[in-house]
Amino acid sequence: MTTEMSSVSYSVSVISQADHLFGITMAIPALPDSSLVLSVPSWIPGSYMIREFARNVVALSAVGENEEALEVVKLDKQRWQVKSDSQAVTVTYQVYAFDLSVRSAYLSDEYGFFNGTSLFLAVDGHTDLRCEVAIRPPQNQPDWQVYTAMTEAPSNSQGHYCYTCEDYDEAIDHPVFIGNCTTTSITVDGVEFVLLFSGSTGTDLARIGEDLKPICAHHLKLFSKPAPISRYLFITLLSDTGFGGLEHRSSTALLYPRFDLPQVGESSNKTDGYITFLSLCSHELFHTWHVKRIKPDVMVTPDLSAEVYTDQLWIYEGFTSFYDDLALVRVGTISPEKYLEILGQNLTRLQQTPGRLKQSAAASSFDAWTRFYKQDASSVNHIVSYYLKGGIIALGLDLLLRQESKGQYSLDSVMQILWDQYGKDESGTPDEIIADICREHFDIDVSGYLEKVTYGTDDVPLENWLPSVGVSLHYRVKQGASDKGGTPPNASAPKRQLGATLKAAETGVTVTQVKEGLAASEAGLQVNDRIIALEGWQATDGLLHRLLEATDKPALSLSVLREGRLITLSLPVRAAHKDVCYLTIYDKTKVQKWLGL
Repeated sequence: MTTEMSSVSYSVSVISQADHLFGITMAIPALPDSSLVLSVPSWIPGSYMIREFARNVVALSAVGENEEALEVVKLDKQRWQVKSDSQAVTVTYQVYAFDLSVRSAYLSDEYGFFNGTSLFLAVDGHTDLRCEVAIRPPQNQPDWQVYTAMTEAPSNSQGHYCYTCEDYDEAIDHPVFIGNCTTTSITVDGVEFVLLFSGSTGTDLARIGEDLKPICAHHLKLFSKPAPISRYLFITLLSDTGFGGLEHRSSTALLYPRFDLPQVGESSNKTDGYITFLSLCSHELFHTWHVKRIKPDVMVTPDLSAEVYTDQLWIYEGFTSFYDDLALVRVGTISPEKYLEILGQNLTRLQQTPGRLKQSAAASSFDAWTRFYKQDASSVNHIVSYYLKGGIIALGLDLLLRQESKGQYSLDSVMQILWDQYGKDESGTPDEIIADICREHFDIDVSGYLEKVTYGTDDVPLENWLPSVGVSLHYRVKQGASDKGGTPPNASAPKRQLGATLKAAETGVTVTQVKEGLAASEAGLQVNDRIIALEGWQATDGLLHRLLEATDKPALSLSVLREGRLITLSLPVRAAHKDVCYLTIYDKTKVQKWLGL
């Protein structure tokens, strides 16, 4: 029978770095069940796509109390049945770990990393049992260390790092790093923040720690004391070009290009790559409150074996996307001008997404499982990002509340109520929570606004509200493939627009994306078409745009190779759209008041 002291124990070791295999021994106490069902989650909270972690489980077997082999039957893609006859069971298995991301498990010659959703089998019906975790670094790597936000327990005599968790849900919510790394720590308002960077590059940890201090302080102050954490771990996996972040209850896992971070001895100027890293840290830390504690009602106890649908991701990822950069300008990490440049780039990305006119932010949230996380070259024409549109909705809501309340309320007020009423007890928010809070606490009706921009496909009418905070919004023509927006024009504006993204090919250029409503779409160009010639001249990206700019014809002839066929298309000559945004300040006092400077 199960007792209060019963626990499930996991012992993790490195089987082979070269073969990328973790070994796990799982000890299950005697339970009243005649057979046990073991399962692996299909998805990890915070990343809304079925990832089928069970596909990486290999060589699973089980024995009973007397070391006799027990029958194991695979029930489906992620569940195994063990005939236990109510006795204690030991399960042994391996996990293939070669996914360099923040969502799964990875093992190489330099380090190992895993989320519990990839390594820890659940005992169905008994996930409330306490979990004990022991992790042993490889014996051939004596300098490897283990880091996690799990509660430490006394280490055993076999060289394991030992931890304890209240239940299975906690055990899978603390990612683990094993390997070579550099670390530093900072303390902000009584909370210790540990910064870990994989490997041993010359990253300037002291500088990053100092730059993160005010950002951490901002979030702690916004949500008020007591903080839900006493120690927080930033795990940064340094890579060549990777990028990503995933929130957990007392930590985050980040993936970032190593040389986009400041190196010891470099200039104190903040590069765009470094600013993006600080924004990423800000974003994931904000989730400690807003996602890990404040969460949609359906995510309070989610079923990790199947999709869990909600309309609310625009609130959670969108609002967090608004605050990640806002925190940087509030604490002086970036200037108001730099903040508006970043905001202009976000508005540009949204304006250049034709799908924003087809899919609402609420629908984007609901369809995250099948559309947002499974994009292809045509997705830009059919979907909108709930991160991107949600962040602009949050900006509009902040400006609307400030205007309607004459500065008494803002989005900060909404966040504080969300925390007090839904975050502290993790009770879960209903779909209409934002409109309900504004009506009940501020006597402001925002339902019409939300109906248009969140549940409908209207653009957020920023032109109506930005002047109230001393900012003007402008539109201009894109000035080249690298033009992300956010800044005024710095060269003569192109007259014409192709409406397709190209990459160089051995002969001609290959089409990688076509946007609806523009010239390339009208011509009938498709993704993977190879443009061989324009008006009989061999095509290059530069020449194609030069000829398009110089012509006085209404249409140009394209020679295109499509799936081995040579076809001719007529490319209409169309004026360039003004779909690049930038913002300017005309009243610094109003801007400083808005940003809380």
